[in-house]
Amino acid sequence: MPGKSARLELSREQILAYRREASSLNERLPASAKSLRLAAWAGLQDSMPRAALLSIHARVKGCGSNFWEHPSLVQLWGPRFNNYVVAAKDLPVFSLGRLPDNAGRRARAYDAASRLQAILDGRRMPMNQAGKTLGVNPNSLRYAAPTGTVLLRWDGAHDAVVWSGPPPNMEPRDARLELARRYLHIFGPSMVSSFAGWAGIGTSEAKVAFDGLARELAPVHTPIGDAWILADDDAVFRKNSGPAPARFLPSGDVYFLLWGSDRELLVPDPKRRAELWTTRVWPGALLVNGEITGVWRRSGTKISIDTWRRLSSPEWEVVEAEAATLPLPGLNGPITIHRS
Repeated sequence: MPGKSARLELSREQILAYRREASSLNERLPASAKSLRLAAWAGLQDSMPRAALLSIHARVKGCGSNFWEHPSLVQLWGPRFNNYVVAAKDLPVFSLGRLPDNAGRRARAYDAASRLQAILDGRRMPMNQAGKTLGVNPNSLRYAAPTGTVLLRWDGAHDAVVWSGPPPNMEPRDARLELARRYLHIFGPSMVSSFAGWAGIGTSEAKVAFDGLARELAPVHTPIGDAWILADDDAVFRKNSGPAPARFLPSGDVYFLLWGSDRELLVPDPKRRAELWTTRVWPGALLVNGEITGVWRRSGTKISIDTWRRLSSPEWEVVEAEAATLPLPGLNGPITIHRS
């Protein structure tokens, strides 16, 4: 692990303010390919239909319903083999960065990729059809994703379509180190075990990555224990940007894609944690003035919000105004808010 030095003391408020700033949740970025890449710096989980689109909307100005299809973005099976949207430039990071060190598991990944490439032969094919052709469970095709040669497109309504591409031009070790940097920049302060859980890699593999970043890390103390940040992010912790009035964060958004004690820092009340991180499909999180103040779900044009405290009339106004801008495709009328 990195060497010991004086630890910076960080409060809960400082940590959450940093994470909102690092994740572009305080102020939206101008619409551009560069901004989309920044919005997806730690990837955008898209396992719930169009979650990635709503995560982009929370971070980028003028987000339209087709922004998730921007030519600068691609879809792949990313961390924990979930559907992710990432910048095409960062495909090696989110694929090779998770390639197993274990020889057997790595061989399984390349074997799955080779077999898939052989049947596709330059074509695109529905995932279930590809699995049937190979005589395997279609979900097993996900094991090929860490090779960086498998891409997909899933629109939330139909079977995912898969295809093969050339191997990324990056060393797996370099990709792993960059994946750890991305993680620490968006989720920091954090620890080896949390990085391993988020990336879906072994704890020993995560430790090697942190060791490889030793000169780039700085130790800190948080309300839930000792952790690490990127030393270059120290200035961001000292930045004092005000929080956005309201943001609708979708299920699986990086701001609350947390486990274990990390959840306690974001949501101190255990009752509320159980409402946000359910045992089934997570709801969305309502962010008001920098704090998660409730959960939300959508059915068609109806958004149901269960708040954790009484919102003032001005707060409801900004929440309703934010909801009205959600770039949801295929709606047959204006979005309406139903308060629980």
